[in-house]
Amino acid sequence: MLDLAGPLQVFSEAARARPRYRIRLCSTRERIRCDQNVVTLAELEPLPQQLGPGDLVVVPGMPYRATERIERTVHRWLKEVHEAGAHVASVCTGAFLLGDAGLLAGRRCTTHWGRTAELQRRFPTARVLADRLFVTDGSVTTSAGIASGIDMALGMIEAAHGPLLAAEIAREMVVYIRRDGSHRQESIYLDYRSHLHPGVHRIQDWLVQNPDTKYTLTDLGELAGMSARNLTRVFRRETGISVKSFATRVRLERARALLHDPMLTIEAVAQRCGFETSRQFRRVWRDAFGEAPSTER
Repeated sequence: MLDLAGPLQVFSEAARARPRYRIRLCSTRERIRCDQNVVTLAELEPLPQQLGPGDLVVVPGMPYRATERIERTVHRWLKEVHEAGAHVASVCTGAFLLGDAGLLAGRRCTTHWGRTAELQRRFPTARVLADRLFVTDGSVTTSAGIASGIDMALGMIEAAHGPLLAAEIAREMVVYIRRDGSHRQESIYLDYRSHLHPGVHRIQDWLVQNPDTKYTLTDLGELAGMSARNLTRVFRRETGISVKSFATRVRLERARALLHDPMLTIEAVAQRCGFETSRQFRRVWRDAFGEAPSTER
């Protein structure tokens, strides 16, 4: 149940305020009973034939023995929609269906930790990774067991719509954002959010949305509903860094994006990111990254 419900909830949250996704539950049968024997999915649509670029197919997992009894029409359908340009993803043992459809050949992939060896045995040309929450290789994404489908879906939201929406959905669902183990870059928009303190979340959101705005700890304290002194203590306790350090990292992340705009001077980037002068910006950037901002550009 969770293989299906986890990603379904994530994409439903993403479509709640804006119609980012049209969600369809499809199968070769109109009714399917979940493995836990407490829920029957009904009124399922037939497998759609007109899929292509911009469409996403998510295959939930199932008991391993069931992966060996899937109709060949499903394998053919997965191959056809992938060739037509749809992105195909799987949760847990759903990866075995992708393998039978020929979608894992030569690709990096993963599945439940207890089935990675079996996945490699059945599909020897696949590059099975055992230490990943989810893996994207081209237009195919696979995730590890059960709850990792939520991580996979949040990762897709981040890639398609940005880290702020991913963080917002994670907070709404009361889950931590756990990044793909192979992800090399840190993101200030997602890091330091492995907490559930609403006041600190409000401060983080405000700092991200207003990187060029001057503030005092008293101003932020009023936003969080606490004194400046208490905010300083609680923010460090929940995130591990100070308010000032977090704000500086937000400004540097914003600057990193703006530096790739050839129409903006270094001075304009510094101003838009809340630095007093371009000299201050250069100094802070060099302290953080060991090189001049022009190197990033």
